Amino acid sequence: MRAFLIFLCGALSLATPTRAENPPPVAGAPGRYTMTPAEGGFLRLDTQAGSVSFCTVKDGQSFCHASADEKAALEAEVSRLTRENSELRSKLSSAPTAQPKGSSGLPSEEEFERTLSFAEKFLRRMIKVLREKAPEDKSQ
Repeated sequence: MRAFLIFLCGALSLATPTRAENPPPVAGAPGRYTMTPAEGGFLRLDTQAGSVSFCTVKDGQSFCHASADEKAALEAEVSRLTRENSELRSKLSSAPTAQPKGSSGLPSEEEFERTLSFAEKFLRRMIKVLREKAPEDKSQ
């Protein structure tokens, strides 16, 4: 019984989800950010993205501000997306709708009967072809 309880506890511990954690940095390997002292604070370089921020420390908390180039690029992208969004909205509002208002989207009685007639003709022809082929199959 004791072995079963140990096995059960082990199985349950393996079945529970684990937290995703970043692996610890390798000693001596450069990190994502590099800090360079500057007048009034320090510059933080993101070695993966290439962005530079000016950071200051006040009351034990650091505050980083993006550079003017990054702010301008971000604002330009926001403006472009805003224009694109409004263009798409205007195209969407002026596009004709697939069905008139008040329509249920179902085919009319005439369309239904015509489609049913095609299906009936198709089935009758298929049955006729199968009946004609059946005697040949039996003789072989």
